[in-house]
Amino acid sequence: MNQSILFPDMQLWDEDKQAVMFLAQQSGALIECFVKADKLGALAGYTVEDKEAALNAFDQCRFDLEELAEELIEDEMFNSLGR
Repeated sequence: MNQSILFPDMQLWDEDKQAVMFLAQQSGALIECFVKADKLGALAGYTVEDKEAALNAFDQCRFDLEELAEELIEDEMFNSLGR
């Protein structure tokens, strides 16, 4: 695991995006990362239909999601908003 990328224990449900937003920190910069409900469901093994289920699935899969986000950040896979 790359020690220059940190993941604070903070995640929020984004109703508009139907995704959980979590933060990564690299060289002092905060990076918003998103994982859609369907991806969370696939990783957790059940259907994610609401905020509570999404946040529970995120908690269950946190390590794997942080690993995926770390790889994407290292590959500079950002959108036009730097997310």
